[in-house]
Amino acid sequence: MEPDRTSARQRIREQADRQLTKTESLLSSFAQTSGGAVRRFNRKEPDVRSAYSRDADRILNSKAYTRYIDKTQVFYLVQNDHITHRVLHVQLVSKIARTIGRVLRLNEDLIEAIALGHDIGHAPYGHIGEQCLSGLCRDQGIGRFFHNAQSVAFLDRIEDQDLTLQVLDGILCHNGESGDTVLVPDFCGGFEAFDRRRERVAAGEDPHPMTLEGCVVRIADTIAYIGRDLEDAREVGLIRGNDEEDWQWTGVLGTDNRTIVDTLIWDLLVNSDSEGSPHIRFSDEVSGALADLRRFSTQNIYENPKLTAERVKIERMYRTLFETYLDDVLRENTDSRIFKEFIGQDWVSPRYRKDARPAEMVRDYIAGMTDRYFEKRFEENTMPRKIEGAFPLT
Repeated sequence: MEPDRTSARQRIREQADRQLTKTESLLSSFAQTSGGAVRRFNRKEPDVRSAYSRDADRILNSKAYTRYIDKTQVFYLVQNDHITHRVLHVQLVSKIARTIGRVLRLNEDLIEAIALGHDIGHAPYGHIGEQCLSGLCRDQGIGRFFHNAQSVAFLDRIEDQDLTLQVLDGILCHNGESGDTVLVPDFCGGFEAFDRRRERVAAGEDPHPMTLEGCVVRIADTIAYIGRDLEDAREVGLIRGNDEEDWQWTGVLGTDNRTIVDTLIWDLLVNSDSEGSPHIRFSDEVSGALADLRRFSTQNIYENPKLTAERVKIERMYRTLFETYLDDVLRENTDSRIFKEFIGQDWVSPRYRKDARPAEMVRDYIAGMTDRYFEKRFEENTMPRKIEGAFPLT
C-alpha cells in the first residue's frame, strides 16, 4: 500500500525544518536565520528549502537572470570568448562570498541569493550603457539610472518574485565600485523603510547593506572583478606588463588574478569580525594597495581611449531606441516589440503595468536587453527592411 502523499510530505518538511534549525544553530549570532526572513506579500508556500534558498531558486528561474548570458562585463565591443561576461562574474562573486561567509559562520543561502541577483539590472554595454541610459532617464524626469536599483525593480516590481527583504536589501546596497574597505551593517526596519532606502539610492546615496551577508557580497563583488579585469585587459591587449611598473599595488596584492583574489580574501578574513563587533574590513596596507589598483585600472582600462572610442555611437543607439519605444508606448502601438516582448508578457506583473509611467517602461525594457538584442533592435529601427523576391500578398 502506497503511503499517504500528504502525510509523507509533511514528514519530510518537518525533517527538513529540524535539519535547518540544527544547521543555523551553528551560525554566528549576527548571521541571518530563516526565521527572521520577511517577504513583502508573505505568500505561504510549503517547502523543504530555507527561505533564502527559495529566493536563490526564484532568481535563477527569473526572466531577468536568463539575460545574464549575453551581457558583457567591461569589454563590450571585443569578440573574444575568453573574457569575462556578466554571468561568469556573478558566479565568481557567489563563490567568493560563500567562501568568506562559511569561515565567518554566516548564512550561505542568503549570500548566494544576493550574489545571484546583484547585477541583473545592468544595461547593455556595461557601465557606459548605464551612463547613457541615466542621462535619458534624467531628461524624462524619472531620475538617474542605477543598476543596483534596477536589479531590485526587475525582481520586486516587474516580475514580482516576492523575495525576502534581506535579499532585496543586499542586492540594492551592493556597490563593488564604492571603494569601501570597512563595512558595517546599516539596519533597515521593514519594507516601508526599504522603499525609502530605495528612493535614497535612486537619488545617489549609497547605504551599507542591512546584513553582514550583504556586506560580504558587496566586498566580494570587488574581489571578483578587480584582478579579473586586469587579466581580461591583458587578454585583449589593452595593457602590457610594463604598464604596472612603479605602482604600489603590485608588491602588496600581486599581479595575477589568482594571487590578488587569494591576498584579498585572506586579509579580509583576518581583519573582519562576525561576533563581538560585526564588520567586514581590509587591513590598512591592503586598503591602500586596493585603492592604488583602482586608480591604475581606471587610468589604463576603464577610461582607456581604445575602450571608450565608440561611446558617441553607443549614446546615439540608446537615444534612438529610447525615443522610438517611448513614442510607441505613448501611441499605444501594440505591434511594437516593447508591447509584444515586454509589457504584454504574462510574466510582467499586472501591478507594474498599471503603475509604471511610459518612460519607466522604456527604461526597464532597454535595461533588460542583452548586448546582442540591443544591437538587433537598433538595426531593426534604423535600417530599411529588405524584401525577398516580391512583396507579400495582402
